[in-house]
Amino acid sequence: GTCMFLALRSFRRFVVRGVAATLRVSEENGGPIFGQPLTTKVRHFDVYSEKRKRLQRSMSTEPSGTNDASSSSSSAPSTGAGGAAANNFVRQIVEDDLKTGKHSYIITRFPPEPNGFLHVGHAKSICLNFGLAKEFGGRCHLRFDDTNPAKEEQRYIDSIQEDVRWLGFDWGEHLYYASDYFEQLYEWAEKLIKQGDAFVDDQTLEEIRATRGDIFKPGTNSPFRDRSPEENLDLFRRMRKGEFPNGAKVLRAKIDMADGNMNMRDPVIYRILHESHPRTGDKWCIYPMYDFAHGQEDSIEKVTHSVCTLEFRLHRPLYEWLQEKLDIFRVRQIEFARLNVTGMMMSKRKLLELVNDGVVRGWDDPRMPTLSGLRRRGFPPAAVRDFCKRIGVAERENVIQLDLLENCVREELHHHADRRFAVHDPLRVVIVNYPEDKTETFEVANHPDKEDRGKRKMTFSRNLYISRDDFKEEADPKFFRLAPGKEVRLRFAYWAKCVEVIKDDEGNITEVHCTYDENTKGGEAPPDGRKVKGTLHWVDAKTAVQAEFRLYDRLFLKDDPDSLTDEQREEGKTWRANLNPNSMKIANGFCEPSAAEAPAGASFQFERVGFFCVDPDSSGASGGLPVFNKTVGLTDSYAKESGALDPAKEAQRLAREKAAEERAKAKAAKEAKAAEKAAKKAAKKAAAAGGEGGGNAEEDG
Repeated sequence: GTCMFLALRSFRRFVVRGVAATLRVSEENGGPIFGQPLTTKVRHFDVYSEKRKRLQRSMSTEPSGTNDASSSSSSAPSTGAGGAAANNFVRQIVEDDLKTGKHSYIITRFPPEPNGFLHVGHAKSICLNFGLAKEFGGRCHLRFDDTNPAKEEQRYIDSIQEDVRWLGFDWGEHLYYASDYFEQLYEWAEKLIKQGDAFVDDQTLEEIRATRGDIFKPGTNSPFRDRSPEENLDLFRRMRKGEFPNGAKVLRAKIDMADGNMNMRDPVIYRILHESHPRTGDKWCIYPMYDFAHGQEDSIEKVTHSVCTLEFRLHRPLYEWLQEKLDIFRVRQIEFARLNVTGMMMSKRKLLELVNDGVVRGWDDPRMPTLSGLRRRGFPPAAVRDFCKRIGVAERENVIQLDLLENCVREELHHHADRRFAVHDPLRVVIVNYPEDKTETFEVANHPDKEDRGKRKMTFSRNLYISRDDFKEEADPKFFRLAPGKEVRLRFAYWAKCVEVIKDDEGNITEVHCTYDENTKGGEAPPDGRKVKGTLHWVDAKTAVQAEFRLYDRLFLKDDPDSLTDEQREEGKTWRANLNPNSMKIANGFCEPSAAEAPAGASFQFERVGFFCVDPDSSGASGGLPVFNKTVGLTDSYAKESGALDPAKEAQRLAREKAAEERAKAKAAKEAKAAEKAAKKAAKKAAAAGGEGGGNAEEDG
């Protein structure tokens, strides 16, 4: 029966796979499959394929729609080098251009506007542009598009350079500014005027907007559109001299007010702005618009691949039109999907609002999605680079789960963060049978898996602190930590048993009295063979240092910070209604002396608590109060509370299920083989016995 069952199951799988393969081939050749699409026929055949797809969707939520051939799942792991992910269509373009000889050397650029701090979305662009240049032996320029002095500051320029270096990249001698090219851009603007491809418009910006039309109707030509090149040139030069106030005139490209692309309807390319520039001072009072500047800057620098986000796809025709009219080096613009992460606000304007209104402590607040905020919170740059590799580069918008970024951080810190003990909600424990004047020292490893990280010394005495969560006066059978009458292991020290609970007048627990077993030194089991299930971390009250712990949660309550319910809209609420009022809690507790003395930026795993980083506000190294920021928990508690899938755990679960099925298969096959062998042996024995019995029957007959 077992043999028959296995044979039928194997035959069924053989048939199913054969049919599925036939259906795929037929559909790929364009033929209908029994009048239905392939997915309706074979969807149930591969259970693990469906589970893998669900896992990918939990890691990367993408809107439905047709995907380009060059696009791929944003959650697939990458094996690319230097920040270029395996599922990276831009990398494929660069590789093809080098193979075909279109380019022998590649030049990319990262061109931020210095009007704010970089956020995690910029990290994707940094890793892509600098990573491609590093992988293919080219170079990447860092260029500041400083064309709007009203919003630009030197502190933003400094922070951007710091962020790029923090991520592990360097531009060498190739640091540029749009302001380096202001004179050349001005000359090119005059060239357009002389060619009749640009004109000075006296309309206000409101009037220009009103006459642009929309996607359903063409725009209206400006009454100043037909000025002669000579008049336009004179007015433009007077604009440069500062003869007109802000907003009095603009220079517009003369293209087509009926073009289906709104960006081609005579766009403004220069405006008057009487503002002092951080680098050029008061030399200029007219400034190029970004759309006019960045393409020509790329051309000046001979950029081979101008990589930008999808919102610039509609700007590409203008980019190419200007380079064609100016007859300058042509640059290929390639657009990719920007990075969107659940629970993170990526709008610079809204982030600036949070900073200016004091909702957060600054651009580097550890709750902010800025790179300086991630750095202060303790995110390692290697984890951010790994995250950018894993999500890849696609041509359609997608939303990546924050859990994936946090898992990258955990994986990195697990290998590189030293272990320490800290208690941020302390409960005093007195070892009543331990001598009051005695102190012992235990030498423990800094990292359980890396001997080269050395060891540290921890003291143990009569009075200790443990986490308040590790004690329950009335505990259920599944509570394996400290409780009246229960025994636990104090990690690296001794076993301790609760014998008394001390309370204040209001019934609050203030102390727990325990006894210790001196035969369990180092946490070893005693000679009598008894066992304990709970192991607690602790700090010695004599040597522990008081510390501040800043416990961070997500800044927004929703995965999409901009989303509002109908009720919220009716009440006139904005995106700020989604702010998490408990995104930061401050706790006071104790830590080991060796953690308190660490410099700002040092990361630790506080055992059984989470990963923490020393904050710049900390003064523990100079004898003051040490301050620690919680980087991430040891597990994804948010996903557990919200019911969302933890991608890493889900992948492990699927792997375990698959391994269990394979083991079951192997076991069944082994049992079937043994049964078959036993059956043959029994049949052979029966045949032999039958032969002997037959002979005797004949003799009897």
